[in-house]
Amino acid sequence: MSAAVTHEVPALTAAELAAVRADFPLLERTVRDGKPLVYLDTAATSQKPQCVLDAEQDFYERRNAAVHRGAHALAEEATQAYEEARSAVARFVGVDDGEIIWTKNATEGLNLVTYVISNATLGRGGAVAERLRLRQGDEIVVTEAEHHANLVPWQELCARTGATLRWLGLDDDGRIDLDTLSVINERTRVVAFTHASNVTGAISPVEQIVSAARAVGALVVLDACQSVPHLPVDLRALDVDFAAFSGHKMLGPTGVGALYGRRELLEAMPPVLTGGSMVEVVTMAETTYMPPPQRFEAGTQMVAQTIGLNAAVGYLAELGMEGVAAREAELGERMLAGIAQLPDVRVLGPTDGADRLATVAFAVDGVHPHDVGQYLDDAGIAVRVGHHCAQPLHRRLGVASSARASAGIYTTPEDIDAFLAVLAQVRPFFVRGRG
Repeated sequence: MSAAVTHEVPALTAAELAAVRADFPLLERTVRDGKPLVYLDTAATSQKPQCVLDAEQDFYERRNAAVHRGAHALAEEATQAYEEARSAVARFVGVDDGEIIWTKNATEGLNLVTYVISNATLGRGGAVAERLRLRQGDEIVVTEAEHHANLVPWQELCARTGATLRWLGLDDDGRIDLDTLSVINERTRVVAFTHASNVTGAISPVEQIVSAARAVGALVVLDACQSVPHLPVDLRALDVDFAAFSGHKMLGPTGVGALYGRRELLEAMPPVLTGGSMVEVVTMAETTYMPPPQRFEAGTQMVAQTIGLNAAVGYLAELGMEGVAAREAELGERMLAGIAQLPDVRVLGPTDGADRLATVAFAVDGVHPHDVGQYLDDAGIAVRVGHHCAQPLHRRLGVASSARASAGIYTTPEDIDAFLAVLAQVRPFFVRGRG
């Protein structure tokens, strides 16, 4: 099951899109001497609808209090809103309330998993944590497509435990090469991979990878940062053990993310951060810990941000994720078709719209990506430039960096057309300049 984009569900109508667009106040601003803003950097961070901004402000104005630690009215209201947000996010990705741990972002969630495994390897967690322990000769498998947040923590875990890191390769389109699945073998203890690439937009073959991992009893960790905001995602149906995603990429606030973990695994996991809010009994000699998810939420939490994220998932759910995916698929196909008409621009990744997001990395022949980005920015068009925290993927595709345009539910066809018109001018401008 890859959560592939289908076109059976109709996309938003023009009137619906106009209404959506109006919900995002930042998109009304101008940049660079009054030029209309064309925002095509949603894969980095999404813009926020008014309901998210209002939800955070309302919390601070009316209910601001620390959660899980007070008997007064404000504390009760804040705690209720905090836990309601957990329930909403859990429903949005198809899991139970107690299987969602709040983190500050997906990077923290992925690191949390690796440090839990470190602690279990050191003997923390007792016999129930046996499945999480690593031993000499054990292997962890990732892919060449990973964001550094789902690569570097596993490298560090191998350095701490003596495990070996291996990886699935990519084909020339930047998709995971299923011919390399043999890397997953009886020594594999963890398989960690991205649901959708933040560079190529390619959606991973989840079903095949999970099946290979299950055949050898390996844990499965999913980086769902790019998928949860853009596709209908049911983590239970995907049969993964852990999954991490960030609020700021799914119309929500910065500073909040979520880690999903199977309940039986969370109950076996020793804590990573310790302190207040996650303890049962503390003496000078020892401490006992609360059950999950509170066991993994030490200290004062990001209450306002979780409430803002609740508003964001409510907004997306009301739109319907099937419709969101269909609409964004149209935008991606429009972008790919337009770039195909530009002979000096190369798409990094799949050149058709099947099983991919509306995230398109590209290289302009003879022009550095930073120059591409600057030229587009001068016209009011915001894209991403650099290696997008995915250096091995770029290296596999033969470049050091790229420019990247990424659409969201608020992106219009006119935004795509404006981007393509300016992109067509990039190479001629720089060739003339050198001449």
